[in-house]
Amino acid sequence: MAEEIGSTVPRRQLGRLLRQYRTEAGVTLDAAAEILEYSRQKVWRIESGLGAIRMLDVQALCELYGVSPEMAEAMRGLAIETKAKGWWHAYGDAIPSWFELYVGLEAAASHLRRYDETLIPGLFQTREYADAIYRLDRPTMSEEDRERLVAVRLQRQSLLTRRLPKAPRLEAILSEAVLRRTVGGPELMANQLRHLLRVAELPNVSLRVLPLAAGPHSGAIAGSFVILDFPPGNGGRSLPEPSVVYSESLTGAIYLDKPNELTAYENVWQGLTALAPDERQSKNLINALIHEVHHD
Repeated sequence: MAEEIGSTVPRRQLGRLLRQYRTEAGVTLDAAAEILEYSRQKVWRIESGLGAIRMLDVQALCELYGVSPEMAEAMRGLAIETKAKGWWHAYGDAIPSWFELYVGLEAAASHLRRYDETLIPGLFQTREYADAIYRLDRPTMSEEDRERLVAVRLQRQSLLTRRLPKAPRLEAILSEAVLRRTVGGPELMANQLRHLLRVAELPNVSLRVLPLAAGPHSGAIAGSFVILDFPPGNGGRSLPEPSVVYSESLTGAIYLDKPNELTAYENVWQGLTALAPDERQSKNLINALIHEVHHD
């Protein structure tokens, strides 16, 4: 049971990275085990994220695969976090910008459930909306760097229409406040609302709007969050990875994967789904808001 202590999120990410670097180095699982005098099972378990990983093991594997010093340092940091009871992923200098854990989890998920209290989520944003948000969030950033961030955000949206692996099912509930908060002017906002309606037409997307008239609710206390569920592994022959709750703030993001944490957010989600109008009524509300924007 000792292996159950600690967050599974950094274990999975570290395992994925080690598998990726082993493959890029052209080293087989058996060869890695033989060179380091490990059992094959041990290397497999590390790559599968099935237990806390020792710093010495990470160091040895990184040296074997020729991992850069910067990446090896980040991976040693992850090894420390595999023993933590919860995990806080801070953005900034401590973890390089290319170290995007959430994007990896999102791409691996089979089902996403998200509640947004403040802004249109990235998967639904137009280029202009995303650009306006980055101008607000990072006012000193160069045009070139900002354009790169916008491009990455738009690239993420292909997740919803990909064919292989099958696109995830996305259920989204947005607070009406998100749609009423004008970003970048009325015309930009009207285009963003129209884009929402187009994305909502995708067969794997469910979009609902929770009216302000619904009053206070548990989502207002929880704030914006995403619940990620994963498909069974190994062609359906093994159990899926445990679900994860993701919630971000100004300086970082928290990943929650303990049963009691998941239950708390599942309960909030059930409350939101019981309260929110259906998809058709939600589309009517969005259309009414587009009309309002044009006549202000």
